[in-house]
Amino acid sequence: MQQQPNNPLHGKTLEMILNELVAHFGWKELGIRIRINCFNDDPSIKSSLKFLRKTDWARKKVEELYLEIV
Repeated sequence: MQQQPNNPLHGKTLEMILNELVAHFGWKELGIRIRINCFNDDPSIKSSLKFLRKTDWARKKVEELYLEIV
């Protein structure tokens, strides 16, 4: 694997990022900041990961929000 010293997401899994966002904001605030049903309607890490792994635009929004808090 190539090293990426300038990439702040290097070494972070989507699950780690999502867990940190939920810990920081909570599901309700996360659903307000990123309007995705899986954050607002019976949210869970598992269902959110399933959606985010299939939906590039949503994953990008999650990664962008994460970069704002690190």
